[in-house]
Formats: sequence, structure tokens, C-alpha cells
Amino acid sequence: MLDPPMKPRPVLALIGCGRWGVHILRDLISLGCEVHVAAASAASRERAVAGGAASFRHRVEDLPAVGGAVVAVPTVWHADIIRRLMPRGIPIFVEKPMTPDAEEAKQLAAELSGRLFVMDKWRYHPGVEALRDIARSGELGPVIGLSAWRLDWASPHADVDAVWILAPHDLSIALEILGHIPEPRAAVAESSAGRLHSLSAILGSDPWLRLEVSELYPRKRREVRLHLRDGTVVLADGYDTHVEITRRGPDGAPLLEKRIVGDAMPLYRELEAFVGHLAGGPAPKSSAAEGAEVVDVIARLRAMAHAAPGTRRP
Repeated sequence: MLDPPMKPRPVLALIGCGRWGVHILRDLISLGCEVHVAAASAASRERAVAGGAASFRHRVEDLPAVGGAVVAVPTVWHADIIRRLMPRGIPIFVEKPMTPDAEEAKQLAAELSGRLFVMDKWRYHPGVEALRDIARSGELGPVIGLSAWRLDWASPHADVDAVWILAPHDLSIALEILGHIPEPRAAVAESSAGRLHSLSAILGSDPWLRLEVSELYPRKRREVRLHLRDGTVVLADGYDTHVEITRRGPDGAPLLEKRIVGDAMPLYRELEAFVGHLAGGPAPKSSAAEGAEVVDVIARLRAMAHAAPGTRRP
């Protein structure tokens, strides 16, 4: 009896192999992919070789034929790399945000509809998916609002400020849980030398979204809180394997429940979705149009914050 034919090994390009790209390389190889890396620095070459890359090139144009590409370079280079990959006609998975320019993001989304996707890993977090399912099930009544805090001290990114790096996560979480991004209403910020260090914003009203992102907070905080008519559901940390549900008891006291959601890693799951798409499966969750919407909303919130009374501008 003949053995069934083996499935061809997925062949991908990874553009960039820095602090985050090395984790992408690890997970792509774990998914059975042959990965060819393009990056500029000698340090990136060392990481790529040590991580098991099939080959290394300094230029995107020198990469061999591949079935798809993952872009993990600094944000300000995203659009340039995407355009250099366009002639290959392959699906592209780009790190968030798509670009820091709203008009450029819209143009890319229009030109690459169905072929460009954004790596919004929090949409693949089991805890966020649990909040989504509870919101849609109605078990705690209709959704009132969603709160998100993403706070830390300093930022490792030099090309764009902390708001461009942090806020896309929480807007993509709103997409996953609420099904849309509410309309921006108000924002305030702390800034210096044209860079925002923090942003607090209110979007929408029914339901509303409240978010706070900052690089001026001395302790790391990653929390998502879903407010519903009959209780709240909280993902208290990005590494939690459960969500905390609070209901009102008959006597008015809180009834607490810890609901296990599992420990599947979001980065691995989103890369698994992209690799599956290359083999004919469904598209990853964040389309180019949704990625462009995230960029547009951040640009509008930034404009509101700059115009808001009380915004700190040293």
C-alpha cells in the first residue's frame, strides 16, 4: 500500500528579524514552514541563522520565490516593504499598525484588498475570544461598554511613539469583541517634541469604548474589562489563562466566577491562520481595510488630543 503523498512544505519570506521578528521566525518554523529572511543588519543575520532560516538576504528583491510574506520591520518602513513585495502577487501579513499614515493605509488597503492582512495578535488571544463570546451570547445581558488599559514604562520603539505601538492592540480588541470600532468622541494626551507618551480616549456611546495607553506608567498593566447589564468580565493580564466574571447576587453582593480559557499563544495562532490561508483556508482576522480603519481612528484621536484643553506639551 502506497503512503499518501506528503503535503508541500509552506515557503515564506520574513522581512525583518529583530526583537519581535525572531519570535515570528521561531513560530513559523514550528508550523513546518521553510522561511527565507530578508533584513539589513548583521545582528539580524545572526538571529536568522541561529533561528533556523533557510536563507538570508539583505534585500527583499533578492529573496527566492515564496508563497507569502510576513513583514516585521519598524513601522515607518511598512509601506515601503509592502510595495516592494507587491510585484510578487503573494499574500502579505504585516505587523500592526499597517503604517503611521492614514491616507497611505487607505491606499494600500484599496490596492491590496484580499491580499494584505494585519497582525493583530490580540484578536487571537483566548481571553479576548472569551469576552467576545460572552458579549455575543447575551448571558450577562447587552453590552454597555469596553475598557482597556495598556500601560508601561518607556518604549523600545524609536521610529514611532508609544501611541502608534500600543493603541492598535486595543482598537483591534474592540473589533473582535464589539464587531466594530466606535466613533471617536474625545481624547487627551501627554506629549513632548511632537511625540505622544500617553493617550486617554472615549469612543462611541452605545456601546462605548474607553482606552488608556501610556509609556509613563511605572508598572506594566494589560487589562480588558467588558461591561454588561448584568455584570462584568475581565481579562486582567495578557498571560492569564482565565477571565474573571462578576455578577450581582440576590442580596446585592458580588458573585465571582473564574472561567478557564486556556494558554494558547496569540502570535502562534495568528501565524497558523496565515499559513493556513496560504494553503487555501480562510483569511486572517484583520483585513487591510480594518487595518486602515485602525490607523485612521488613531490619527483622529491624536488630532483630538492635540486640540484638547489640558493636554500636556512640555
